[in-house]
Amino acid sequence: MVTGVLMALMALTVTAQSNRFCIAKDGKAATIVVDKNDWKSVLRAAKDLTDDVRKVTGTASEVKTLTSNIFPLTSDIIAGTIGKSRLIDRLIKQKKIDVRQVKGQWESYLIDVVDGNLVIAGSDKRGTIYGIYDLSQRIGVSPWYWWADVPVRHLDEVWYSDGRFVQPSPSVKYRGIFINDEDWGLKPWAAKNFEKELGDIGPKTYDKVCELLLRLKANMLAPAMHSCTGAFYSHPESQRVADERGIMITTSHCEPLLFNNAAKSEWDKARDGEWNYETNSATILKKLDDRIRETAQYDNIYTTGLRGLHDEAMKGSTDPKDRARTLEKVIAKQRNILEKYKKQKANRLPQIFVPYKEALDIYDAGLRLPDDITLVWPDDNYGYMKRVSNLQEQKRGGHSGVYYHLSYLGTPHDNLWIATTAPMLMYEELLKAYNAGADRYWLLNVGDIKPMEIEIQHFFDMAFNFGAFSYENVNRYQAEWLARTFLTRRENMTSRLTELTAQFQFILDNYYRLAWDRKPEFMGYEMEWDSEENNRLHDTDFSFETGTAQKRLLDYEIICEAYDMIERNIDPEQRPALFEMLGYAVHSAHQINRKFLYAQRNHETGSAIYAVMAFNADEKIEQLRKRYNEQLDGNWNYMISEVPPGYTAKYHQMPQLGVQPTDAWRLPDDQIHPEFRNKIDLTTLTVKEPFRLLEGIGTDWIALQMGQPLDFSTTGRIDIPLPSSTTHHPSSITLCISVVPMWPVAYDRSNRIKVSVDGGEAVICENKFKEWSPEWKLQVLENRKEFVMKLPLDQSRRDHVLTLSIVDPGQIIQKITYEESE
Repeated sequence: MVTGVLMALMALTVTAQSNRFCIAKDGKAATIVVDKNDWKSVLRAAKDLTDDVRKVTGTASEVKTLTSNIFPLTSDIIAGTIGKSRLIDRLIKQKKIDVRQVKGQWESYLIDVVDGNLVIAGSDKRGTIYGIYDLSQRIGVSPWYWWADVPVRHLDEVWYSDGRFVQPSPSVKYRGIFINDEDWGLKPWAAKNFEKELGDIGPKTYDKVCELLLRLKANMLAPAMHSCTGAFYSHPESQRVADERGIMITTSHCEPLLFNNAAKSEWDKARDGEWNYETNSATILKKLDDRIRETAQYDNIYTTGLRGLHDEAMKGSTDPKDRARTLEKVIAKQRNILEKYKKQKANRLPQIFVPYKEALDIYDAGLRLPDDITLVWPDDNYGYMKRVSNLQEQKRGGHSGVYYHLSYLGTPHDNLWIATTAPMLMYEELLKAYNAGADRYWLLNVGDIKPMEIEIQHFFDMAFNFGAFSYENVNRYQAEWLARTFLTRRENMTSRLTELTAQFQFILDNYYRLAWDRKPEFMGYEMEWDSEENNRLHDTDFSFETGTAQKRLLDYEIICEAYDMIERNIDPEQRPALFEMLGYAVHSAHQINRKFLYAQRNHETGSAIYAVMAFNADEKIEQLRKRYNEQLDGNWNYMISEVPPGYTAKYHQMPQLGVQPTDAWRLPDDQIHPEFRNKIDLTTLTVKEPFRLLEGIGTDWIALQMGQPLDFSTTGRIDIPLPSSTTHHPSSITLCISVVPMWPVAYDRSNRIKVSVDGGEAVICENKFKEWSPEWKLQVLENRKEFVMKLPLDQSRRDHVLTLSIVDPGQIIQKITYEESE
């Protein structure tokens, strides 16, 4: 059933007016009228709207730039910014439009039909731009028309019929992407395909990136910064393009004051010395000073603090307290530089501090951070928030934000290929941060942008209107969005939409569930930057003896067949877009599982048949990559230049195969997960607050949440009946309780639940770990932490009861298995 989230996003405040406005009909299209005094970025968006009308109707529209406040004729589209557009200001003065809900707000707009004209009035430049692109989307132009080749359906005529629409300010003030680890995707595509004349990611590429961001209602960009790519400011036109589009530039955690020290053109050790503030502060400060002087005329968001080169730790003393004192001096100098060139007090300029990796230890060591700087909390690179603001931090003037990953290069294993972050996990973790005050800045690491379109869309829709999402609808959103995007014109559109939504939901649920147990990139069971034993390929912990391997392969085969059926039934011109956004990921995940599971079976049996099947899977991965790169006349050739190897990964390689059984590739025993034959079906539980069943997370895709993470005073317990034995009278029970491996919400909290059976003595289960430890690595690779315990049963009782009690609210139980013994 369609949840209606998209409708909520598109229609927050619509009055029941019957006003209609004809945008195009009978070969004629409305003129788009803007004031020449308005922002350049508004004029650019207006030009895009004319192109969008042409895409839909085939009828050319035009932009008319007025030089006075002479009112245009009727049947025009008037777009402008309050206080900048004389046309809009005149309508306000004449009380033709009521802007009280919009004026003075951040990135807000209204759309209304006034005296035969369609009026788009923005509170600021991006408010106006969003209103313009909103109209484009209403007439059928997807934000992904270019980046994912979503075709635009032809209509003979298009109308605006929604009456007065008011869009409030976004839920999160600053919203953007970080293009990262671009070595195997965006960089080769830009250099060898789209921007060959430059041979790099440059202004032509960034223009398209900025347009996409605005259509997604985002407002900031952290540019690509690996050493394989020319530094953003080495191509000055890139900054001008972003500014003319209306996009702010921000930077990653390791790029202070817009300075990319990973690029040799920016920082060359042979020329500039060590990147060490304690020994080379003058050179470092001169670089930062020059960068702000060069960019002072633009709107930017400034990363404060200092780390090492690229993603290395801060140089100098390794004592966190010493580092804290050094960072305080650095940040003071950085703020002086900002004030010097921006001609404003530092506390009026947007700045962030990201406690990423060792910077969190420095922060916890007592770093005194100016109150106006936004604390941007990172996840652990695998979707779990490491920290959210405590009660004291929630009082900060700069509020807090989030740096979240869909893609990551690093230990214990890269996650660069395809997007597999469960929507419920992303929502649950972002909700936790948002409720703790993270409403200022959300940055999403998107790798190469492609093939992560669905997840990017979801993230930015949440960032723009977080209130439209809930535990009840978030797992349904992507299927609904896909169904609306790929709905074809049929006799019964409502019935077809419902059918298509259900089909996409089935595929997505199983795709994300299978990746929850093991991401496609992790199927080689190697750990990068680890011991020699851990850093080599291994067989999996899925079993052909118990049937878990066959079940996994069958589940993948079924969703691939379901995808293929949808692709066959949509219009031919829609198929490339669907393959880019979904088909490539689903089929590739299937084939890499076939490669490693059949290689494992070859190791177990020595059978050449399984060796052939493993090789076949590897060949199919290459065929999928070839289809992706060659369809649409090579539009995205080199975007997936190879299955991303990162720097040390091996999952893209072919496992060694043989003709004799061998255990040479057997997974170490400490990585094989315990599980017992009896399982509690969580779907049968009757729960009430503070407990909740979450659909779309966990090994069985439904999990038990024990209270809300920030409701520290919450208490409660849930009693779970254990099926009675009719053949024997057991004296004890051995339980395996699997939890979602989240981080404590604060440094003074933990991850604890209390477990008891038949009212007996309770056992505290606490998931206590350190980042980079072997325990943590296993948890993020498997999305689980198991507690195994043996508890006595009350033999005077026929019916036994397992009791789970809240200690630290917010823990999520994903699976409970058990066995009884005499």
